[in-house]
Amino acid sequence: MKKLLGDLGFDNSEALTEFITTKREAEQAALSEVERREQAAEEKLRAAEAREAQAAAKERAAVRRSALAGLGAAGDDLNDAVLLIDRALADQPEADEEAVATAAQQLKERRPELFGQTREATPPAPGGSPAGGPPSRGGVPPKPGAAGLEMARRRGFVSG
Repeated sequence: MKKLLGDLGFDNSEALTEFITTKREAEQAALSEVERREQAAEEKLRAAEAREAQAAAKERAAVRRSALAGLGAAGDDLNDAVLLIDRALADQPEADEEAVATAAQQLKERRPELFGQTREATPPAPGGSPAGGPPSRGGVPPKPGAAGLEMARRRGFVSG
């Protein structure tokens, strides 16, 4: 680094930084008023294009959310459905409303739980299987303490 600075004729990196800054300021001052206006116009054009692209993205998102909400998706399910439809339409960023509606209908057929519909529930496991818990012992459960009372009667501590 020091050799490069020496070859360029600078004592240290600060001198190089100062030279570059001075050079840039001189170039900027050399620009004519017309060139400055052209640069400002180009910057405004780029900003307008960026705003337009952002507005188009918001409109696409609104169309997709509207199509999904119309089929019954809401809340977190709507957010999940939007992500899935965005993925499905990734190869068609400029998809029209008809294509979005078709993709939303296909998503509803594949994932009905996102649209408030439930799939067929599987019946609970029969008693005794691991998923069903322990098997029932049948009958009415005795009252707490009833066994102790019966034992006391048999031993003659309690009459009755």
